[in-house]
Amino acid sequence: MLNHVAIINPRLLAALADLRHGDVVVIADAGLPAPSDERVIDLSLVAGVPSFASVAEVILDALVVESAVVAVEGAGCEPLAGLRGRLEPAQIPHEQFKRLTETARFIVRTGEHTPFANAALVAGVAFPTPGRRPEHKREGAP
Repeated sequence: MLNHVAIINPRLLAALADLRHGDVVVIADAGLPAPSDERVIDLSLVAGVPSFASVAEVILDALVVESAVVAVEGAGCEPLAGLRGRLEPAQIPHEQFKRLTETARFIVRTGEHTPFANAALVAGVAFPTPGRRPEHKREGAP
C-alpha cells in the first residue's frame, strides 16, 4: 500500500503501486548480486549516486512497511542508520539475505558503494482509521 508519493521515476512508482501485503522489495547497494531481468530497477548513476539512504528514505515515505531484514554483516553500517531510525530490522547472514532477494517482487539498485548496505522490506497494509471513509479526490477537486 502506498502513502502520498513524491516519486517521479515511473517504473519505480508502478512497481511500488503493484505491491501487495507480504510482498518483498529489496533496496540494494551497487554490489549485491541481482538477476539481469525486469525485476531490477537500476537507479545507479555513478559511485554513491543515488545513495542507499536517499532511496530508502523516499521508499519508506511512500510504502507501508510491515517489517525489514538486513544482513548481520552490515547491521552497523552508516547507510542503514536511517532505516534503523524508522524500523527495527531483523538480521540474517548475508548468504541467507542473498537467497531472500530471489523471492523479491523487485530489486532497486542504488549507486551505494558501502558493503552490505542492503535491506529487504516487507509490504504492509494501510488500514483506514475506524469510522472514517477514505478520501477519494478527483483531479482538480478542492
